[in-house]
Amino acid sequence: MTIESSFIQPDWLSRSSLEVAPDLLGCTLVRQFADGLTLRGMIVETEAYTLGDPACHAYRRQTDRNRIMFGAAGMTYVYLIYGIYHCLNVVTDRDGVPSAVLIRALQLDQLPPWCLDEKLTRAAAGPGKLCRAFKIDLTLTAQPFQPGQSLWLEHRTPQFQEQIEQHAIAFVQTTRIGLTQGVDLPWRWYVKNCAAVSKKG
Repeated sequence: MTIESSFIQPDWLSRSSLEVAPDLLGCTLVRQFADGLTLRGMIVETEAYTLGDPACHAYRRQTDRNRIMFGAAGMTYVYLIYGIYHCLNVVTDRDGVPSAVLIRALQLDQLPPWCLDEKLTRAAAGPGKLCRAFKIDLTLTAQPFQPGQSLWLEHRTPQFQEQIEQHAIAFVQTTRIGLTQGVDLPWRWYVKNCAAVSKKG
């Protein structure tokens, strides 16, 4: 399968984050560096944020920080929490509808050279750890997920999809983590029995 055929197009992301978030499980996030180094990780945990959601950054109004969420699907939205950790989101839904999916955890293909003190299964088990492993920061916000750029997304492999259909792989839907509002909404999804998920349950 070529990059062109497996690349996730913006049209595929132009749906509600509540649809896109579970559909991104099993897809691949690719990080391309200027020196040619390429890192890959399978998405194993996501959270959805959407219009009317009190936990969504765009809940009250449009600001400089969240402006990208109101735009077209297929763009990056990176923000900083606690002044330390970066979080990577995929902008979804129609232009003008603030919506995004937080990528919470990856199952990495290989350990980056700067993460050799980590276990492979835990190096990207959480949004902050994921961004550390892939060196994602605020310079990568408002960028298209597209081959040739720093980040892009690829569809599930046929093998992964077949395992889903055969019930060899299952997903868990549950509540989101680390919020003070919208805590009861079951808008987090993860791959069941995957060691790379940030937190079970």
